[in-house]
Amino acid sequence: MPRPTKWRRVCCLPANTEYGPSNRPINLNDYINMTVDEYETIRLIDLEELTQEECSVQMRIARTTVQRIYQDARHKIAESLVLGKHLRIEGGEYEINSGSCRAKNCPKKCAR
Repeated sequence: MPRPTKWRRVCCLPANTEYGPSNRPINLNDYINMTVDEYETIRLIDLEELTQEECSVQMRIARTTVQRIYQDARHKIAESLVLGKHLRIEGGEYEINSGSCRAKNCPKKCAR
């Protein structure tokens, strides 16, 4: 029997969910789907400058899981930039953090 899903804690949903080149029409085959938990690891590690260990505490998952999610997210961002594909943020195994986060760049302004 598989292990039960461990939901990843995220501060909030992203304000913008689609990114991509503005100089070409949107083609449904040119979309890359990034999950909300992948977005959260990018936000915490790259924007908030947390370590993977600190990110794992914030999201309440193992550091090795954060490392895998972060690697997948960075690959999707690179694919979007280099190949000119549109990036859509949706889905994933997450739950909205009911408490306040301590991030200085929190979209909800929790830390202020």
